[in-house]
Amino acid sequence: MTDAGLTALYARVAEYAAQRRAGDGERRHAPKASYEEQVARFALDLSREGAPAERVISELIDIAEPGLAAMTGPRFFGWVIGGSNPAGVAADWLTSAWGQNTANHFATPSASAVEAAAATALLELMDLPRDASVGFVTGATMAGFTCLAAARSDVLRRAGWDLEADGMAGSPPITVILGAEAHSTIFAGLKYLGFGERRLVKVDVDANGAMLADVAVAAISKASGPVIVIAQAGHINSGAFDPFRQVAAACAAKKAWLHIDGAFGLWAGVTETHRALVAGIELADSWSVDGHKWLQTPYDSAYAIVKHREAHLRAMQIAASYLPSAASGVRVPADYVPELSRRARGFATWAMIRLLGRRGIAEMVSRHCALARRMALILSAAGAEILNDVVLNQVAVHFGNDSETQATITKVQADGVCFVGGAHWRGRQVMRVSVTNENTTEADVDCSAAAMLAAWKAVRGAVTSAG
Repeated sequence: MTDAGLTALYARVAEYAAQRRAGDGERRHAPKASYEEQVARFALDLSREGAPAERVISELIDIAEPGLAAMTGPRFFGWVIGGSNPAGVAADWLTSAWGQNTANHFATPSASAVEAAAATALLELMDLPRDASVGFVTGATMAGFTCLAAARSDVLRRAGWDLEADGMAGSPPITVILGAEAHSTIFAGLKYLGFGERRLVKVDVDANGAMLADVAVAAISKASGPVIVIAQAGHINSGAFDPFRQVAAACAAKKAWLHIDGAFGLWAGVTETHRALVAGIELADSWSVDGHKWLQTPYDSAYAIVKHREAHLRAMQIAASYLPSAASGVRVPADYVPELSRRARGFATWAMIRLLGRRGIAEMVSRHCALARRMALILSAAGAEILNDVVLNQVAVHFGNDSETQATITKVQADGVCFVGGAHWRGRQVMRVSVTNENTTEADVDCSAAAMLAAWKAVRGAVTSAG
């Protein structure tokens, strides 16, 4: 491709991206095309000749547009995901343009150094042990997996078993203790590591899904041999936090490894308003947290943080004669993640921390929590049932009964004023509202709540007419 062609190609993408993002505030929160329609439109005819790059990109945009969700819009409440801030997206573009395979510090000093700088800032922001190691991974699933791999290695090592040399067969059994309502990604990570779900010890939880402290402490005290305990900062439906101090004290007495799944909840520690929720998290051995949630980075951004660097290295390090060694004392990026070839994830994280600073992150998290409370108050005042204590940014809503709730969710999604998700929680169908986009305002919450209530009214009207 010529220099002029390359410039034109990238300019085309930049122009389209700016137009797309400029429309976020007004775009319907519902795709125009179905999955089946898009599969047909994307089908590739391999008998055709190749096409120029600019035409390929134009075709890609034209075909993709109808099937895109407005996930970066201010009224997307379906899951706990941020809005992919434009500065983070720009940094991510540069990441792709630079094409740095971030396996080691020697080949790509900038991609490696930016991870080290971002890691230092993350530990300071969340007030975690400053000498903890940080791996830059794809999302909370891989962050939890990485931390729990380090936990598995370490608790077995303390029991006299060398996992890296001898494998799992014949090893001392590990007791894994966690809340009955731990997030599904934690169960997935445990499955990948060879822990069957029927062998897990699930602790009873309170009405908000947080582990009952006395039950958790009793389960930990009863356990024998190697023990891993998993606590949660931010329940997916309620935003609830487990009793970290009591759990950590019981873990210390048993020499158990304590991991905290803080995909979005750990960001509460950056604020003055909600810092009390994370009291005691510093007592854990590892933490998993997402960047594409409250840090608003693009996707492919999360952090596996481990207090015990050697355990982290044993679990993840890939050795080969052509790779540099960590023996030099320099941080080797690939030593802390379950992959060798990967994109340079540190650039977008660095850009977002530099853009927002501590104050900007804290303000945003506090504002989102206030907006969640506002949403709950509006819906409750109109007769909807709020099933959780709104301690963070999550609202679990029940409209009359399960069938009405599901029908209301379906209608809200079809109407497109906002996007919400559904979940089954404690035997009931709920609408789950997650406030995490940096651009969400009180006006967005108010019009979205009105749309939800209008959908519920229409559902009830349809039921009455049918009766």
